[in-house]
Amino acid sequence: MAGAENPVATVCPTLLYEDARAAIRTLTEGLGFTEEAVYTGEDGSVLHAELSQGNGRVMLGSKGREGVFARAMEGAGPAGVYVVVDEVDEHCARARAFDVEILMDPTDQDYGSRDYMARDAEGNVWSFGTYAPGSAG
Repeated sequence: MAGAENPVATVCPTLLYEDARAAIRTLTEGLGFTEEAVYTGEDGSVLHAELSQGNGRVMLGSKGREGVFARAMEGAGPAGVYVVVDEVDEHCARARAFDVEILMDPTDQDYGSRDYMARDAEGNVWSFGTYAPGSAG
């Protein structure tokens, strides 16, 4: 959650993008992630990037590179990632101002969370809400 101490993340979704630099801009400027590291190749491609939100991290890079992971991910469809945020409405307003596609406006859920859902330019679905997995009971 925002403002929490950031221990090492033990689960890190990893996504590949046609335009990884644009994805980094959307995630940082539009969706409030913090850029932790970006490593680029001689051709300008993103070899590896790490972005954080609270104590979670997402790793990303450019499509079209060599290696086992790139081959395994070739043709992979969009992914869905859930991110815990404290202020859902403000977070959504920031995303909307950055022209991120909003799929579901902030909504109170039956299980007590307030969530919204967005899609990035390459089809990945990002859900943001107040429910923190593992915090119940």
